Amino acid sequence: MKQEPEDYAWSAFVKDGRTAWAGVRNFAARNNLRAMRKDDTVFYYHSGEDKQIVGIARVAKTAYPDPTATEGDWSCVDLVPVKPLSKPVSLAAIKAEPALKEMKLVKISRLSVTPVTKAEFDRIMELAGTGA
Repeated sequence: MKQEPEDYAWSAFVKDGRTAWAGVRNFAARNNLRAMRKDDTVFYYHSGEDKQIVGIARVAKTAYPDPTATEGDWSCVDLVPVKPLSKPVSLAAIKAEPALKEMKLVKISRLSVTPVTKAEFDRIMELAGTGA
């Protein structure tokens, strides 16, 4: 999940304790939201100038109609923060890692919600100094 820290930083998410991930208006990102299951683990990525994965969240409620949508068939999910990464993992570090060259974050960089494979998740956790 990508978010500009000026709009909703990890620290604000932690303070809130839960949020509806609403406002997604891209069909591929919406479909990725709809594919999420309760208790799925989610990386929280600061886009904009930071460009780094900063934390781990969990899906608390699966896809439901986005209450911010005034038209169209849009969905959102509820997320809760789990923990910050010991060491944020920058986009530059991700791009430099051969094992992550096919990661959707790299291949489809404009998409705000992308899937992550188990192998990609494990490697990011290693880069963060946390391990899987």
